[in-house]
Amino acid sequence: MRCAKFTGDGNIQIVEADLPVPNAQEVLLRVLACSLCGSDARPFKLGWPVTPGHEIVGQVDQLGHALHRKRCLVYIPVWCGQCEQCLNQQTQLCENATDLMGWQRPGGYAEALLVPTQCLLPVPDDIPTHLAPLLLDTIGTAAHGVRLASRLVQSGRVLIMGLGPIGLGALLVLQHFGYQSIGAYDPNPLRLATAITLGAQSFDSDQRTSFALILECSGKDQARQQALEWVAPGGVVIQLGEADAWSVQETKAIRRKDFFYVRSFYFPISEYQNNIEILRNDMDRFNRLVDGKVPLEGLQNLFTQFFSGQKLKPQFSLVDEG
Repeated sequence: MRCAKFTGDGNIQIVEADLPVPNAQEVLLRVLACSLCGSDARPFKLGWPVTPGHEIVGQVDQLGHALHRKRCLVYIPVWCGQCEQCLNQQTQLCENATDLMGWQRPGGYAEALLVPTQCLLPVPDDIPTHLAPLLLDTIGTAAHGVRLASRLVQSGRVLIMGLGPIGLGALLVLQHFGYQSIGAYDPNPLRLATAITLGAQSFDSDQRTSFALILECSGKDQARQQALEWVAPGGVVIQLGEADAWSVQETKAIRRKDFFYVRSFYFPISEYQNNIEILRNDMDRFNRLVDGKVPLEGLQNLFTQFFSGQKLKPQFSLVDEG
C-alpha cells in the first residue's frame, strides 16, 4: 500500500509500505477520506514517526466482522472501556488512552490502516463520505463544548475567535442549538467571509466588548487574553482546538469578575448519534466547508494551501462522489 511520510520542514513523501495485519482486537480499514486539521501543523513542520491523519473515514475490510464492507469513522482516543471515565460514558477522557489515532498510531494519510474495534463509528447510509469526517473534530469537539457551556449560558451575545474548521463548525453548531447574535473574527478574509455568509456578524474589536459566551478557536495567546477580558461577568469562555503554549496576563478586566472557563478536548461516543443529527439537519451548509479533495500525490500542495489560509477544510480522498 501507499502512505504519506512526513519528514519535517513542510515535506511529505509518498512511500510504499506493507499492508498491516490486524490482531484479534483490530480491523483493517481501507481509507476513503481523511480531512486536514489545524493540529496537523505539528507533523507537517516537525516530521512524525508514524503516518499522521486523524479525521478518517474508511471501509472495513475484515471477513467475518459485523462491520465488514461498512463505512466507519475512526474515534481518535483508543479508549479502554473499563476505567472510571469510560464507565461514566466519558470515553474521550479514558484514563488508559495513551494512544491517539494518527498521533501515536498510524493514521489516515494512507490507503489503509489498523483500527481498534472499539474506535469504529459506523456511518449512516445517508451521510456522504466526504462529509462524514466533519462528525469528528469539526462537529464533535465543537458540539461537546457548546453542550458543556449551555449548562451555564443559554442565550446572550456570542463571539467566535478564530474561524478555522473548528470555529466554522462551532458557528453552525451554535445556530443548531438556538444561539443568535453571533459575532466572528479571523484575520483571514476567506474564513471571515465564509462565516458571514453562514450567518455570523463581522466583529470589530473597537465595538463594545461584553459577551455572554466566547469560543476561543484560534489557539493563540492574544485571543485567549482578549477572550478572558471580554467575557461578561457570569459568562463562559470555551477553549476549542489546541495550542503550543499558554501565556496570559491577569489584568484588572480578568481579575475583577466571576466567569467560567470550559475546555472541550474531544467528544464522548455517547454524543455521536446526536452529532449525526446536527450534520443531517444542515448538510448543505456543512458541505461548504469541504473545499478540496486530492489523492495522495496532491497532499503536499494541499497542505501548503491549507496552512497558508487558502482552504477551509480540504481532505485527502480516494472516492469520487460525483
